[in-house]
Amino acid sequence: MKSTAFSHAERSRGIRAARIMGIMLLLVVVLFMISMNTGVIRLAPLDVLRTLSGSGSDNQELILFQFRLPRIVMSLLIGAGFGLSGCMLQGITRNALAEPGILGINAGAGLVVLLYVSSHAVNGSVFLLPVLSLLGAGAAAALIYGLSYRRHQGVSTIRMLLVGIAIAAGINALTLVLTLKLNPEQFTYVQTWLAGSIMGTDWRFVTALLPWLVVLLPVAFAKARILDVMNLGDFTATGLGSAVQRERLYLFAAAVGLAASCTALGGSIGFVGLIGPHLARRLVGPQHRQLLPASALAGALLVMAADTIARPFDVPTGIVVAVIGAPYFLYLLAKSRN
Repeated sequence: MKSTAFSHAERSRGIRAARIMGIMLLLVVVLFMISMNTGVIRLAPLDVLRTLSGSGSDNQELILFQFRLPRIVMSLLIGAGFGLSGCMLQGITRNALAEPGILGINAGAGLVVLLYVSSHAVNGSVFLLPVLSLLGAGAAAALIYGLSYRRHQGVSTIRMLLVGIAIAAGINALTLVLTLKLNPEQFTYVQTWLAGSIMGTDWRFVTALLPWLVVLLPVAFAKARILDVMNLGDFTATGLGSAVQRERLYLFAAAVGLAASCTALGGSIGFVGLIGPHLARRLVGPQHRQLLPASALAGALLVMAADTIARPFDVPTGIVVAVIGAPYFLYLLAKSRN
């Protein structure tokens, strides 16, 4: 009888989560449509529809297909990637404050991109950036993981978070010193990139980012059950037959890959991996089978909304996200302290 009641409750939660994710997906579509009409040069809804059907002017086709649509698609992909990465990191560390920017993963990726820009032209290969970013993020992640590891104890999640914050501070300081030595053109490019800008995006950026997400998103979704087991604690998870340290390493690598590829092509946009999973957890609950896709949708909504707001004012998207994210982070800190 109890088992039947539990199954019914579980089914009800699943249906509710599916409905909420359906609403979130609908909001993504609506925001996508609104974003196509928004910019320094406004396009009326009828103009957008005519242009999509092939009846727009050359000017309208240039604005929509070459400038606006690539940027909107990039903001969607970057938001989903950061949201999913943050959700995985929070599951690994069992800490709601964990996210790629706070752990120093974005900083490591950014440092290597900065070194590349300082030694090459700013218009270097777009397709090389995710690889270089992954190397930087991977090095930072390896350092964090290595310093968090203790023999016979494995990786302490609290230690991982604290080490990540310290590594991020050190890398950001080094980045600042190197930035001051750039020439004016490189300095402008790096500063815009560090602010989290999706400006100047074209379809090459979408093509460079999409394969990374296509590979890593299914890996993340396939590990939903492992993340649920990890939430029970290392001792319980080991007792249930899970190889905790090995699985944590796999998940950490996948989260780093997602964050690094998004950082390389979208800039250092912080707080998305923090806010997206937290909002998703409130809406669909803690089970990762629903939480992972909901976090991706929440991250996509956040970055798309920030980019839509930023575009008419020609400011970096990351600044708008920071305006939203910084107070929310302080709220979470106060809540966790209480």
